[in-house]
Amino acid sequence: MKPSRRARTGIIGGSGLYELAGLGDSRRSGSRRRSPPSDAFRVGEIEGREVAFLARHGRAHELLPSEINYRANIYAFKLLGVERILSASAVGSMKEEIRPRHVVLPEQFVDRTRGRASTFFGDGIVAHVMFADPICPRRAG
Repeated sequence: MKPSRRARTGIIGGSGLYELAGLGDSRRSGSRRRSPPSDAFRVGEIEGREVAFLARHGRAHELLPSEINYRANIYAFKLLGVERILSASAVGSMKEEIRPRHVVLPEQFVDRTRGRASTFFGDGIVAHVMFADPICPRRAG
């Protein structure tokens, strides 16, 4: 599917973030090679920038974390023309100074994901991707 609007920025909403005000059309994006993403994308404009939004758990919060097809979600963003993705997650902190409702932007993290495919490669496609600096140093422009 060729998108009518091209969104360079993608936003993945986690638990509690299922919609973004101001985003209009819903559209499915995906590929026959992969299963569908978590939900239909909402595409629209925020402060003059085209944005594609996806509710990670579905808008009705019907997908458990282990049921989310992360690769299908990321691939569908790619099909929409997205170049950068912001992802919101709700997690706790062990530091008293980081209280509920605070926003933290990590610079580094450890991926402890287990039990699901962790790459887009395989099945005859070989690539080496560095994971040392997972956060984009450039501001979206």
